[in-house]
Amino acid sequence: MLTIHHLRQSQSERIVWACEELGLDYELKLYDRRPDNRLAPDDYKALHPMGIAPVITDGDLVLGESGAILEYIARVHGADRLVPPVGDADYADHLFWFHFANGTFMTNMMMQLVVMLGQAHGPFVDGFVNDRVAKAWALAERRLDEARYFGGRGLTLADIMMGYPLTTARAMRGTSIEQYPNIRAYLARIGERPAYQRAMAKAEPGFTPKLD
Repeated sequence: MLTIHHLRQSQSERIVWACEELGLDYELKLYDRRPDNRLAPDDYKALHPMGIAPVITDGDLVLGESGAILEYIARVHGADRLVPPVGDADYADHLFWFHFANGTFMTNMMMQLVVMLGQAHGPFVDGFVNDRVAKAWALAERRLDEARYFGGRGLTLADIMMGYPLTTARAMRGTSIEQYPNIRAYLARIGERPAYQRAMAKAEPGFTPKLD
């Protein structure tokens, strides 16, 4: 049985959303963050050597890492849905945004958060870190002026990867998207998807998705 171990308000919401979009049967186990430091509880950390979200189990398999889990689910359980076939006009764009989400976008945001928490300033922070973050947001805004979804004509796993940093991660940081009309319109479309609504209701009861 495919089981999603979801740490509340974390990247593992992506996995719930993907399973809802694919119409898969799965078991969902919710884990609350520790009240003292907002990190994963010990029973969640014990699931995988990295001790972080997301994690799934599927029979004897234990798998971490958002991109790996989404690819596994799409290929093993989802008949390669939500992935454009090789040769499709959207294939390369899907690949770029699928990997950009954690490889660049989330990485830069986390780097910025760390230096902010350390109250660091100087050329590296102001000229390098903040510049990379600004470029990433601008690139996402431009993409959504060119296409309805990050993955192209229709929703793909790239959109599910990009969804978390644009919503829940942004909510935890208080980042405004007032200056990004294409991203705002995109998130409104995402919020209208029944699968997204079901996923967030199951994964985050009592938490309003940050779609504006």
